[in-house]
Amino acid sequence: MTPPPRDPAGPAAPVAPAVPTPAGILPVDAGRAPAGRRQTVLVSGLASDSHTWNLVFLQLLIEELGYDVVNLGPCVPDELLVRECRERTPALLVVSSVNGHGHQDGVRVIRKLRAEPGLAELPAVIGGKLGITGGEGTDHVAELMEAGFDSVFEDGAQEIASFRRFIGGIPRRAALS
Repeated sequence: MTPPPRDPAGPAAPVAPAVPTPAGILPVDAGRAPAGRRQTVLVSGLASDSHTWNLVFLQLLIEELGYDVVNLGPCVPDELLVRECRERTPALLVVSSVNGHGHQDGVRVIRKLRAEPGLAELPAVIGGKLGITGGEGTDHVAELMEAGFDSVFEDGAQEIASFRRFIGGIPRRAALS
C-alpha cells in the first residue's frame, strides 16, 4: 500500500483505515496483528465453491489487520488445502463458502486437516453461507466445531466484528519472536 501524497500545506491528521461492510464502516484498529514481523493467514474456498468475491473481501480485511495473506482461491481440493497448510505453516486458516455447501465440505476438510501430523493445533475457522437455507443455526455450528474448527462465523454483518475479535487473539508463533 503506498502512502498518500504529501500536502504542501503541511501534514494532515492521520486517518484510521476503515472496512466497508453491509452494516456500515468498521474502524481497523481492534483485532490488529501483534507488532513485529507479520504472520501469514491462509484463505481458501472449498472444493465445491467457485465464488471469489468472498475470498477477496477476506484477504483485504485480513491484510488491513496487519497479516500477510495467501489466498488459495475457489474450488480448492481438500488435499491441496492440507498440503498448503503443512508447507506454509500459517498462523491461521480461514475457510469461506457462499454456495450453501460449506457445512458438508467444511466437516470433510477439517477432519482431513486435523488427521495430518503437525496440523492438529493450527487455528482454523470457517464462515459464510454454510447451508442451503442460510442462518443454519446451532446444529451446523456444533458439528463444525466438533469436527475441529476453532470458530464458525455464519453469514451476517455482525459476524465480521466477531471475526475481527477472533483474529486479533491469534497468538504469535514463538519462531517469530
